Amino acid sequence: MEEWSYPIGKFVAAEHPTDQHRRKWIEDIRQMPGLLRTTVQSLTGEQLLTLYRPCGWNVKQVVHHLADNDMNAYIRFKRALTEDTPMAGTYRQDLWAELSDYSDTPVETSIALIEALRKRFVDLLRQLSPEQFQRTFTSPTNGVMTLDAATERYAWHGNHHLAQIASLKKRMGWL
Repeated sequence: MEEWSYPIGKFVAAEHPTDQHRRKWIEDIRQMPGLLRTTVQSLTGEQLLTLYRPCGWNVKQVVHHLADNDMNAYIRFKRALTEDTPMAGTYRQDLWAELSDYSDTPVETSIALIEALRKRFVDLLRQLSPEQFQRTFTSPTNGVMTLDAATERYAWHGNHHLAQIASLKKRMGWL
């Protein structure tokens, strides 16, 4: 079950992030929407409603969650760049996944949102100086985080959920 929850492994932070690390994370962030689109485009409506693991979310919920997470992350970054260690807002992702937009909205709507938002996000990240990556915000769950750490976690998060969907497709023979 652990492999279904964390097909790429649990998040492990780099000890001393470098410019090379940042470039890789930004590239992962840039590429994720296209990979997501390719991964879900052939799925049927029934397949989109399949849980990626028992007691987990269905594929459609995962896609909508990625859009919600991207919006929240983008705002956290903008605030960290313009305020002194702001408190990041939280959201009840478990409850958001139960709202009607998760069931009623086509995944294409969230994929388009992810594509547009990540384009803006990547444009922003590519222009940040090493000093700006040291700016911070306070996460209620992770404490004070640098933008370096948040960029790494954000890149991992997209890859993590993408791998959950891909591993479900493989297990189910939907390739």
